[in-house]
Amino acid sequence: MAAATVAEADGAAGGAGVGLAEIHNQGWDESQLRQYPFPTKPIPRLSHADPRAQMLINNEEPVVLTDTNLVYPALKWDIAYLQENIGNGDFSVYTAESHKFLYYDEKKMSIFENFVPKSRRMEMKFSEFVDKMHEMESLGGQERVYLQQTLNDTVGKKIVVDFLGFNWNWINKQQAKRNWGQLTSNLLLIGMEGNVTPAHYDEQQNFFAQIKGHKRCILFSPDQFECLYPYPVHHPCDRQSQVDFDNPDYEKFPNFKNVVGYEAVVGPGDVLYIPMYWWHHIESLLNGGVTITVNFWYKGAPTPKRIEYPLRAHQKVAIMRNIEKMLGEALGNPHEVGPLLKTMIQGRYEDPHHS
Repeated sequence: MAAATVAEADGAAGGAGVGLAEIHNQGWDESQLRQYPFPTKPIPRLSHADPRAQMLINNEEPVVLTDTNLVYPALKWDIAYLQENIGNGDFSVYTAESHKFLYYDEKKMSIFENFVPKSRRMEMKFSEFVDKMHEMESLGGQERVYLQQTLNDTVGKKIVVDFLGFNWNWINKQQAKRNWGQLTSNLLLIGMEGNVTPAHYDEQQNFFAQIKGHKRCILFSPDQFECLYPYPVHHPCDRQSQVDFDNPDYEKFPNFKNVVGYEAVVGPGDVLYIPMYWWHHIESLLNGGVTITVNFWYKGAPTPKRIEYPLRAHQKVAIMRNIEKMLGEALGNPHEVGPLLKTMIQGRYEDPHHS
């Protein structure tokens, strides 16, 4: 797998027993990272001008870019500045009873009547969000909030000026060079310390620009699909891993024992490239204060006219998704997809001599 080059590209990282914090000791330490039962390798931290960085992006492998100035005008953003200038629009805010914010697609909830989401979405003004966050901080309980809102035209003038001052010249060049589709959205994420977005993958290219505080990002390449057991495509948690990283059920998910991640801690000014179809688990550091991030999501490049074989892992994931979707439609009931797939492979395709 090409992912081996991720580790190779970073000469600095990877001395025996060297922790992430020693490689990049800026405002955080290892005690602020949650502990998980799988190994990880460091994601290289490079200058945007380093040819190795361009090579990694070309190969659709993750890299942290340290000096893009992508969101330079936003590095002054904090809660007070945003509260003053972000305007009177509505913001999507999720509340959860624990540190985990498992994403779910509300449009798919009718198919799975028994599904009870672990977090709920509410619309509120920015000042209401701030009050709610401060209230939860002072209570010190398990309940938390996470603001996740697409930046839109309701924001105030100063935020618009900051936004226009982003390094569009650089990011537009990245987009053009790789023939990506359009910028689909900029998501503003404001999280409390310790908040976790569990492992999932997106069907878009992502530049993840850290603005305030530090986030730990653990990525897994698309060829780890068998280890991460995503929910069925028709389930509201489509594209999310079913495995609870805090307490993995190895009987149910045996291949999770073989999972290997790539990780980085990003701080203000860092930009992490999260390639399309790469799994990512994201956590705001424990006792690290509020985190602010802006995502840049792009549609992937169009499928090439001539397809090269063997297919890449992410292309196989796309094929599996399409099969699940087609079966759901052909059978007229998504709940019949699993039984049909089982009938199709049981005793026929499971023998390793045939596969």
